[in-house]
Order: sequence, then C-alpha cells, then structure tokens
Amino acid sequence: MKTILVLGATGTLGAYITLHLKDKGYQVIAAGHRKSDNGFFKDHGIKYISFDISKKEDFEKLPQKGIDIVADFAGALPASMKGYDANLYIDSIFKGTYNVLEYMVKTGIPKIIFPESLFDVSYLFGSKNPISADAERKAPLSGDHAMYVISKIAAVETILHYKEVFGIRPFILRLSRVYTYHPNSYTYTDGEKVMVSDRLLIKKAEKGEALEIWGDPDRLLETCAMPDFLQIVEKCVESDKEGGIYNIGSGGSTLDERIKGIVATFSPADNPSPISYAPEKRNATQFVLDITKTIDELGYKPQYSWLDFCKWFKEEQGKQRFAKLWGVEEDYN
Repeated sequence: MKTILVLGATGTLGAYITLHLKDKGYQVIAAGHRKSDNGFFKDHGIKYISFDISKKEDFEKLPQKGIDIVADFAGALPASMKGYDANLYIDSIFKGTYNVLEYMVKTGIPKIIFPESLFDVSYLFGSKNPISADAERKAPLSGDHAMYVISKIAAVETILHYKEVFGIRPFILRLSRVYTYHPNSYTYTDGEKVMVSDRLLIKKAEKGEALEIWGDPDRLLETCAMPDFLQIVEKCVESDKEGGIYNIGSGGSTLDERIKGIVATFSPADNPSPISYAPEKRNATQFVLDITKTIDELGYKPQYSWLDFCKWFKEEQGKQRFAKLWGVEEDYN
C-alpha cells in the first residue's frame, strides 16, 4: 500500500484528492496551511498536519520516513486573492516547492505530483488547435496572473532540475480549470470579488430566468470534471513511468453545449430558461489542450461530458460532503 502525503489538503483540489485516494485504499496523510480542519479529516480516518510550506523548519512536522509520493497542491491562487500580493506566490509556490523538494531528498521520497498553470501556454489561446503538453512554457508579463505563472514556471523548472540531479520522478499536471463543486460561488479577478460565471448561470437557470450566449456559440473551451481529474491523479500515483508534463482536459465543450447542459440540468421542467444569442457581444477566449500524451502514457480515459459534469455537480451540491471543512453556500454570500 502506497503512502501519499497531500499538501494543500484543505484546498478545493487537495481535499478532493485526499478523500479520493483514501477511498481507493491508499494510506493518506493530509497537510495544509489552516491551523484547524474542524476535525474533518479525522472523521475520514486521515491524519491532518498544520504547517507552512514557505517555512523550512515546518517540514519537521511532516513524516520523516515512509512516504512514497508527495502530491503538492499547496500555494496561493489569483482566484482566491483579495487585492494583490506577489510575495504570496513567491513564498508558497516557488520557495514552497523548493522546500518540498529538499524535504523529499532528505527523506528519500521518489515521486511528486504537481499542478502547473494553464496560463504558461496562454500565448497559444484563441484557436481550436489542441495545445501540446510539451509546448514551450511562457509567462504573461502583465495582468493579475503574471507573478503567479512566473512562480509556477520557476517551480516546474526547479522540479525538473531535481529530477536530473536526484532522480525524483515528476508528474506535472497542466490544469485547465477543474470543474467541481465548492460552496463558495465567488472568485477574484484583478483582486476584486465576482461570482464565478457558470455559478451565476446555474443560479439563473434554477429560477427559470433567461440566459444569453455572447459572441460565437461554437467557441470551444477545455473542460475537465473533477472525477476525470481524480482519475488522472490516481493514474499518476500508480504509474511506473519516469513522469513528465501532462495536459488535463477532455477535448472541450462549446458555449452552446454548456448553456444547454445547465438549462437541462438545473431549470425547472415546467419553466426552463429561454436561451437567446447575442453574436455582437464579446467572444469567449477559446482553447483546447492536447491530451494524447495523458492518454498514451497514463492510460487516462475521459468519461465526463459537460452534461455529465452538470449532473455530477447537482448531486455533489446536494451531498455537501465538505461542509465541515469549507462551510456551506450561505457562509460566502
């Protein structure tokens, strides 16, 4: 039985990863920045350790032997940053990753799973041509994501350096947005709080309100539902390969498919939201990732269409599995 240390375990991706791997029979240890997890992980038979990834001394709190894999999903995100402080990216992502790698070398951990930012290939956005997993990584030099992506690229290069020098096997996942349920319907754009677009559409659909599709309805956007993402993480855990950079996606879905899926799933049967088109309004930025390498090397098999995701979201929203850890929707309104 492999033992996996999940860093960033109280975050959206980390919490799902931790529970999924535990349910699959792995020994899992959760670690995160929060001082308390409210007893959430103990309820699932998982040890929780509070630590600061940017502080080297805090790694003494972590197990010093017996860990097979580190899944490092810790670090600051633009989507959760009120205002702007680039030091949080540098400390939690670049410096934090360096600390993780030093800890791995010291304790003999051979494998790391790490999320790369989709925006390292944002210069290739705008077409339906799938973006290669091995495309050149470039950071945008302006905008609220710039220092975040710069820190991510620096972290990835450091991981690859440790692969060459110490033989650590890196499984680096370039994340398109992982579509999932969280009770918080809000995000931050340029440091300002706004409702996530698909959550706004869902709320309107639940009331049977009219929905409008802006620009080209056939614009293609990459889609990866949480269950497919968790499948990929599990494939990384089990892989005997040397690792590499892998794109996370499913082939994408169009704006038209998305809106129709939301109406079909969330609107009342007797009062479905009417859909109108506004081609004169701003187009969405389209992109799709080439997942051939993820399929060929990891054995990934995408299973969730956009409509499948909508149905999963509705079920997950009803279960409220993470309420003890994250609270409920009313806590964020």
